[in-house]
Amino acid sequence: MGRGRPRETSARELEVVALRLFASQGFAHTSVEQIAAGAGVSKRTFFRYFDSKTAVLWHDFDNEVAQLREAFAAVPAKTPMMTAIREVVVSVNRYRAEDIPELRTRMRLISSDPELSASAALHYDAWERAVSEFAASRLGTPADSLHPLAIGRSTLAACRAAYDTWLAKADADLTTYLAAALRALGSGFRSAMLRSR
Repeated sequence: MGRGRPRETSARELEVVALRLFASQGFAHTSVEQIAAGAGVSKRTFFRYFDSKTAVLWHDFDNEVAQLREAFAAVPAKTPMMTAIREVVVSVNRYRAEDIPELRTRMRLISSDPELSASAALHYDAWERAVSEFAASRLGTPADSLHPLAIGRSTLAACRAAYDTWLAKADADLTTYLAAALRALGSGFRSAMLRSR
């Protein structure tokens, strides 16, 4: 190969290296220097993409928030609100089989490491707000009024329960749990309670 500008490292490459290091030696014991070295770049390059090692783990999640907003904007007006929320959330959480191990690693780290758990609020708020704003547009009320807020927060809670169940059981596609949790939420848990009797 001829000489010239070196190939640029991408945020995705740094993310892959960071996840591998976090999984093998723990989040707390992994430094930005190690992540940068593993990707063959300088610390300065790392900080061009991420403002901290915590931000690496939330990169994919933050992209999901953008996908939620885009998908909500394309929902046909005739689709019932809770059906639309379920369909959009499920659609943006479809992963290829080869990406599942990485997703499990990411979610286990976020749920088990105190520093990462403490960082969750800001990211979960953005996700919840995307749902609340869609609900508000359908209800004709401000996004910070009672019902849109309740819909956003209860949707997030149902999805977190689905993720936790999926992680614990490791026996089905994530979307199966998400669809079941959101279908139950949309029906006021009536069908779920009838099945449990």
